[in-house]
Amino acid sequence: MISAATATPPANRAVRTWLYLLAALVVAMVAVGGATRLTGSGLSITEWRPVTGAVPPLSAEAWAAEFDKYKDTPQYRILNQGLGLSDFKVLYAWEWGHRFLGRFIGLAFFLPLVWFWLRGRLSLRLGLGLLGLGLLGGLQGAIGWIMVASGLEPGMTAVAPLKLALHLTTASLILAGLVWLAAGLREATIQPAPARLRRTASALPILVLLQIFLGGLVAGSHAGLVYNTWPTMNGDLVPDVSGLFVVKPWIENFVDNVTLVQFNHRVTAYLIVAVALLHALDARLTGARAPARRAAGILVLTLAQAALGITTLLLAVPLWAALAHQVLAMAVLIMATVHARLSRGTVPASVKLGPASVPFGYEAMARPGV
Repeated sequence: MISAATATPPANRAVRTWLYLLAALVVAMVAVGGATRLTGSGLSITEWRPVTGAVPPLSAEAWAAEFDKYKDTPQYRILNQGLGLSDFKVLYAWEWGHRFLGRFIGLAFFLPLVWFWLRGRLSLRLGLGLLGLGLLGGLQGAIGWIMVASGLEPGMTAVAPLKLALHLTTASLILAGLVWLAAGLREATIQPAPARLRRTASALPILVLLQIFLGGLVAGSHAGLVYNTWPTMNGDLVPDVSGLFVVKPWIENFVDNVTLVQFNHRVTAYLIVAVALLHALDARLTGARAPARRAAGILVLTLAQAALGITTLLLAVPLWAALAHQVLAMAVLIMATVHARLSRGTVPASVKLGPASVPFGYEAMARPGV
C-alpha cells in the first residue's frame, strides 16, 4: 500500500533506478518514432489493434493482407505507387517496432508500479504522481492513433503537423515527469537555490517543451527543407510580414505556413540559449556552487543542440542529423528538469525503505548541503 507517513517520497534506489530506466525507454521511443517519421513508415499499419497488433504478420497470406490495406491508403497511391512487398516490410518493421516499444514501456511501467505499491515503497505523493503519468501514457497512445488516422484521410500523404507535435510533446511531458519524480528521490539534503535562480530554473524546462512542440511542427510540415541558410532565411534575418502571415485565417500560419513555423523555431532557440547563458552567469555570480555547475552543464548542452540544429538545417535534414537533433533535445529537457527539481531542494525521508542511494547521473553535479 502507499505510505502517507511523510510528504517527501521515500528515498529508494530501486524506485529511482526504475524511473530512470523508464526515462531511457521513452528517449528510445522518441528516437524510433523520429526514424519512423523520417523513413515515411508511420502510415504502413492502417489499424489500431492494441492487443492483437503486438504480433506481426507471420505468413505470406498475412503479409499480403497487410500490404493490400496499405495499397488502399492515399500515401501509397500518391507517393509509393509500385512499392514492392520487400520494401513495404521495411516500412512496416519501423512502425511495428515503434508500437511494440510503446507496449513494452506500458508493461515496464505498470508491472513494477504495482509491485512497489504493494511492497509499500511509494509515498502518497509519489504514488499519485506515477498514476498521473500512467494516465498521460494512455492518452499518449490515443493521440498516437489519432495522429496516424489523420494521415489516412483522403488526399493526405503524411500525418497532420499539429497532431505530430502534440504526440511528441506528450512524450516529452512523460519524460520530464519521470525525471522530475526520480530527481526528487535524492537521499541527501540539498538546500534550495536562491529564489531568482529557482524561478529561472523552473522556466527552462517549460521553454524547452515549447521548443520541442515547435520542432514537431517543423518536422510535420517539412519546414526544415526550406530556407536552408543561416543566420538568414534566404537573405533575410526576419522574413517579410506578408510572407509570415500569408495563410487565412491568420492563426493557421502558426501550423501551416512553413516560413512562420521555421522562424518561430529559430527565434525560440535563440531565446533558450540567451536564458541559459544568463542563468549560468547569474548562478556563477550568486556563488551557489551546485546550481552553477548544473546551469553550466545546461548551457553547454543547449549550445551543442543549437549547433546541431543549424547543421541539420544547412544539410537539408539528413536522417542522422535529424535523429541526433531530436535525441539531444530530450537530453536538454532531462538536464533542465533535473536542475529545476534540485533547485527546489530535497529533504531525505524520515523513513528509509531501501538501501542508501548515491548521486545518480546528472544529479551528481549537486552535492549535499549546497
